[in-house]
Amino acid sequence: MATPYHIALVTGASSGFGEAIAERLAVRGMKLVLLARRADRLQALAARLNVPCHIIAVDVRDQAALRAAIAAIPAEFAAVDVLVNNAGLALGLEPAHKADFDDWQQMIDTNCTALALLTRLILPGMVERGRGHILMMGSIAGSYAYPGGNAYGASKAFVDQFARNVRADVLGTGVRVTNIEPGLVGGSEFSLVRFKGDAEKAAKVYAGAEALTPADVAECVDWAIAQPAHVNISSIEVMPVCQAHGPLAVHRK
Repeated sequence: MATPYHIALVTGASSGFGEAIAERLAVRGMKLVLLARRADRLQALAARLNVPCHIIAVDVRDQAALRAAIAAIPAEFAAVDVLVNNAGLALGLEPAHKADFDDWQQMIDTNCTALALLTRLILPGMVERGRGHILMMGSIAGSYAYPGGNAYGASKAFVDQFARNVRADVLGTGVRVTNIEPGLVGGSEFSLVRFKGDAEKAAKVYAGAEALTPADVAECVDWAIAQPAHVNISSIEVMPVCQAHGPLAVHRK
């Protein structure tokens, strides 16, 4: 299905969801702005994709560098009409009273502040052109609490409410806003990052379960942008068949 979109900016594009989303959008023939920290990974991805690509190697937490990089996007890539706010991370699984506050700060800076800044930098052009689609990468953790989720879950709740409120602001402009909320997804660096390189801990998260894949998440993004121009998919909550909502916990003495 054809879309009216021509240029997509994908954050966190060097691996996992971002890489799979970039690959999927390249199939549509879209020009791509690929943003992540690891330039070598971005260059390798761009070399595989049969579409024009512009690479931005920057840490999204560095606001000055991010602003400068967006301002310096070449003219042929500047009219971004799809923004995939995918960059994000979880760190640690300790209870709130034992968590490392530096981990909390990094999650808030990445999952909330950088996402908001990128939206603010890209959105005015979409509104001016009367078309565009902003996709946020939320999580079911933004809706359902779990032990150790603390700041990560809160950051994804921010993403959900931010998406809803931006959608309210752009009513009548032709710009669409979607929040993608995946559950358990394997095949990415998510748990390896969460457990700070502990591969054994990361593997246990997926043991005995058939989790979603980054390609499944990319499919959600692709489907949302492919809808007719008058259709806005507000949110997509997606979990693997092996996952479901749990009962409320009760502590018994």
